[in-house]
Amino acid sequence: MSEQSSGSGGESAFTVIVAAVANLGIALAKAVAGVISGSSAMLSEAAHSVADTVTELMLLVSLKRSERPPDEDHPLGYGGARYVWALLASVATFVGGGVFAVYDGIHTLTHGEDLGDPLVSYIVLGVASILESYSLRTGLKQARGEADRFGVKLKRYLRHTPDTAVKAVVLEDTAALAGLLLAAAGLLGGQLTGSGVWDGVASLCIGVLLVYVAWVLGHANSELLIGRPLPKETRQLIREELLASEHVEAVLELTTLLQGPREALVAAKVDFRDTSTAAQVEWACEQTERRLRARFPAVRRVYLDPTPGFAQRREEGLNPWP
Repeated sequence: MSEQSSGSGGESAFTVIVAAVANLGIALAKAVAGVISGSSAMLSEAAHSVADTVTELMLLVSLKRSERPPDEDHPLGYGGARYVWALLASVATFVGGGVFAVYDGIHTLTHGEDLGDPLVSYIVLGVASILESYSLRTGLKQARGEADRFGVKLKRYLRHTPDTAVKAVVLEDTAALAGLLLAAAGLLGGQLTGSGVWDGVASLCIGVLLVYVAWVLGHANSELLIGRPLPKETRQLIREELLASEHVEAVLELTTLLQGPREALVAAKVDFRDTSTAAQVEWACEQTERRLRARFPAVRRVYLDPTPGFAQRREEGLNPWP
């Protein structure tokens, strides 16, 4: 899969906005239902939706910040800002949703709870399911379109995509639907048995689910912040493109770096033929950069370093492994 490009920033922003609006309304409804019914799981779900709303607001900030053009202080651009804010969003999901839900579940199991009328909660869960499904559909539509464009399966795209905004929406909405089912099961169990244990267990399960989603998103964003290369298949194609030049003898070292969903850097130590003139080497570098940028639109920066080959370095008594 080639990860050098992803969907347009406009698509990602629309997907996040849809999710944010849906989650804000759902959070308010769940909170009211939780208070009326006395359901720990419903309150946990309200915290879940609040955390998702905060997450999506942070993702919108990340999209805006990452679109700023390069300047003197940041010559490589602001693409990494997307992952900083997305990492903070995953922390918000962990603290605001997961930790609260786990605490509320433990509190319910140890202190019990007085169950009220669950009818309002059932109605809210039904409406929330419809809204979450629409939000998830929007995210999946964009993700499927990108996966089809790259010729890979949806699962692989979501696992490797550098567009963590879409990934966050899909994962969070999927977790939200699962959380709604858990909350409904807790309500039904409490209604049938008259025990609040079912509700407490449901709240604990929701908390564990949120902690897992936060960990997955946090890991993905931290990996991109540390520095992730283009996929192996793409690196091989770039190497072949470099070797396609008649003046290139070998590619001694190739480094690629994802700087954003639609932004990548390529740097290489290249052994040019000894018979090539300085002018030919310069034009070979220029033409190779044009070909790379045309074939891989997300490659924004190409740095080629003319470097003596292994044989020549040995002849000159230099270390052949610079």
